[in-house]
Amino acid sequence: MAGSGPRVGVLALQGDFREHLLVLRELGADAVPVRRERELDDVAGLVIPGGESSVMDKLTRMFGLAEPLKARIAAGMPTYGTCAGLIMLADTVRDAITGQQTLGGLDIVVRRNAFGNQNESFETDIAVAELGEPPVHAVFIRAPVVESVGPAARVLATLDDGRVVAVEQGNILGTAFHPEITHEYRFHARFLERF
Repeated sequence: MAGSGPRVGVLALQGDFREHLLVLRELGADAVPVRRERELDDVAGLVIPGGESSVMDKLTRMFGLAEPLKARIAAGMPTYGTCAGLIMLADTVRDAITGQQTLGGLDIVVRRNAFGNQNESFETDIAVAELGEPPVHAVFIRAPVVESVGPAARVLATLDDGRVVAVEQGNILGTAFHPEITHEYRFHARFLERF
């Protein structure tokens, strides 16, 4: 069922796109899956979900979406990336597989799988001043970490040890964790405020 809010897409080539569609629809957006360029043309903004960033990269190129996505992001389309989506939006990726590319847009250096393998996934509460109370309950699953933030980007949240796990830059928002699986809707709501 279509919401009355903005028509936003969720990149639906791989990863946990269904969860994002549900959250966005609960917030009133007209959320649709995006798998083709013509579907991208029909949305005002895009969420790039968690999943496997190297596979997502290959699929965006295979489906002819990589260049149109880069152009839309560079032109200011509101975009939100979680986990692998954050990697896809980073200008620079460390520990990328050979030939891996990103869409860019965030003036950051991100490291893939910074916390280790699946067995080292964890949950923690994170203070995010812009979102107020309560703290965000964050789930990290083979998550990246932002190793450095350029002058164009802004840190939104860090772990207790200072590692950066949420950033924004203009119309782009990125988190290293998965708010879509913990009923934490404030990041999606912040994304929707960009319309």
